[in-house]
Amino acid sequence: MALLQMEEWYDLARETNWTPRYVPEDELYPLPMSNDFGIPVEKWESFDEPYKVTYRDYVQSQRDKDIGAYSVKAALARSDFFRKASPHWKALLALHFSAVCWAEFHSASAFARMTRFSRSPGMRNMATFGTLDEIRHGQIQIYFAYEFLKHDAVFDWCHKSSKTENWIIISLRHALDDIAHTRDATSAAIMLNMGLEQAFTNLQFVALSADAAKCGDHTFATMLQSIQTDEARHAQIGEPMVRIMVENGRKKEAQQMVEIAFWRMWKQFSALSGIGMDYYTPLEHRESSLKDFMEEWVIGQFGRTVEALGLDLPWYWDILKHDISTFHHANQIGVYVYRATEWWRPIAGTSPEEREWLEEKYPGWNATYGKCWDTIADNIRHGNYDKTVPVAPPLICNMCGLEVTGTAGENWQPVNHHVDIDDRRYHFCSEPCKWIFELEPERYKGHKSIIDRVFDGTIGPEPDDFYEYMGQSPAERGVDGYDYQWIDGYDDLSSDGLKRAVG
Repeated sequence: MALLQMEEWYDLARETNWTPRYVPEDELYPLPMSNDFGIPVEKWESFDEPYKVTYRDYVQSQRDKDIGAYSVKAALARSDFFRKASPHWKALLALHFSAVCWAEFHSASAFARMTRFSRSPGMRNMATFGTLDEIRHGQIQIYFAYEFLKHDAVFDWCHKSSKTENWIIISLRHALDDIAHTRDATSAAIMLNMGLEQAFTNLQFVALSADAAKCGDHTFATMLQSIQTDEARHAQIGEPMVRIMVENGRKKEAQQMVEIAFWRMWKQFSALSGIGMDYYTPLEHRESSLKDFMEEWVIGQFGRTVEALGLDLPWYWDILKHDISTFHHANQIGVYVYRATEWWRPIAGTSPEEREWLEEKYPGWNATYGKCWDTIADNIRHGNYDKTVPVAPPLICNMCGLEVTGTAGENWQPVNHHVDIDDRRYHFCSEPCKWIFELEPERYKGHKSIIDRVFDGTIGPEPDDFYEYMGQSPAERGVDGYDYQWIDGYDDLSSDGLKRAVG
């Protein structure tokens, strides 16, 4: 008997809606978990994913990906790549794995909730594969990361980080909890898949895999490629959901979901990938800057996708265009000077040659952020290492959990976005972060940043109390990844001469 072609049975097999007989519809799909936004179920049933896959094909494809990734890893196990890699690349690996491994695994719960509570049967089908994907992504990255434990204990944080109250982890966890883990299935499908996976992770993994291959880390590159093809499928889940919302009079709600999720994920992407692209990637392997990447792939491609779905560009689009040239540079300064609060070995990424590249990609960098690095380098040259670590803690944004920053130098622009509620002042790094808070203050106002916890007594007054609260023993406090050797090119320059040389 001849087998049917997939297109002859696929739609029938995925249409798994039914009329419940033992419980009411609202108990099967309770509103907090299955918000249908007043759209009839027959409209949700029109969900049509562009990337169609059967379970049989899915299993075979995933098996082939794993065979490829693990085979490359086994073949290169004796290459001794990690031991020979630069501190640049080691820092990037430690930062990536420690921030992404647990986030991937936790995302399985978000997809599982979509699988159970989405009103669209096609969406439930795709989310089932998404759940399996995220479990695999967590497993393969933890496995690959833990291979480095024999070389460096910092890779223990690839698993440990999610269990800590480190300020970087608080920031990422708060953002993901907001868009993925505390929303109904419909909202999470739009916010996670449009705001994170379509806008950033799908493209990020393509770029990072290419950088890894250039650096000779073919194990990491192959692993990322095996994940990115799944992310490409996830990225297409949000589009049909948005289209159904727009076509049924819920454009305002869909617009707001995309705007919240995109900005929240942009701040995390800027901190993680902005530093990775512009400072941690070895200079000889750099091509595109974060700004180049954002202008071509996100502002360009994602912007066109949003408008094609019937949405408007986010209201803060001009703010974003400014932020892609500024925020991550200030963030990198904060990461470096507060390096003891990180578990990896941060690098400066501002040698004279690197500063030339930064100035080329971001005209005016030397006259702004470069002035801060002038002072840091000058103090290191004179052995004043204590002066490279600020005494006062930074002001932390009560939305994104990252530093409230301005632009240094002659273009100094102090930031003063705040909201007063219940005798408490909340500070924000940007107008969009403040806007998100003001949309739902009851949702956000109870959350405390790491600095809030210092001043309200949650964290003890002694210096070690701060690190112990974040789960960092003395051996787990970050130090300069190059042991300050990045200033070697400055050794024969006075402070004024340094400024002339790089200005």
